[in-house]
Amino acid sequence: MPAGRESLLRAAGAALSARPWPAVRMVEVAAAAGVSRQTLYNEFGGKDGLGRALVRRAAEEYLDGVDRALAPGPLSAADADAAGRLAAVAEWTVRAARTRPLVRALLTGGWEPALPAPPPPGTRQALAPGDLARTVRDRAAAALSPEPAWRCELAVRLALSYVIAPGEDAIGDRATADLLRLLGVPAGPPARPPAQAPPGPRLSAPNRTAGAR
Repeated sequence: MPAGRESLLRAAGAALSARPWPAVRMVEVAAAAGVSRQTLYNEFGGKDGLGRALVRRAAEEYLDGVDRALAPGPLSAADADAAGRLAAVAEWTVRAARTRPLVRALLTGGWEPALPAPPPPGTRQALAPGDLARTVRDRAAAALSPEPAWRCELAVRLALSYVIAPGEDAIGDRATADLLRLLGVPAGPPARPPAQAPPGPRLSAPNRTAGAR
């Protein structure tokens, strides 16, 4: 990604962490990125384009974490390795959705007014509810072949259940063991969490409450 575009996205993400998206001003984003407002408009075409770019970046960063969770690790048994990697995907999904309102919205379809609007339906970049989860399922099935696709689907859907109806704690050792049993494989070593991704944009305190509903 060109440095100027990345600087603008970082500045827009920082602005979103401080205030709701409708209150974010393009002139402030341009100034924070050290470019002119015209440069910002040339790059994104307007505020809607900038918002859609933030949504796409949130999806890309989440999928980067999925790929890290699926990467082979130092586990000996092939079935335990696959199970551990699926559990790591589930853990990452819950963490990302709980800390990044845009990821939660992409996974659940629950778009709060404080967030940028997603690409409109019917456009090439549109992401309907379920699209991101299906992408994760397909990546997991490809990375863990010959692991059945239905197990990958189950891991994603179990993670989403924690996102939509959270319990007292995030997925931990006990829930991971339950996940492995439901997947029909023996519990192996603890799942490896993916490497920490750079923090994504977060809403201000009042809006985080709304995004957590």
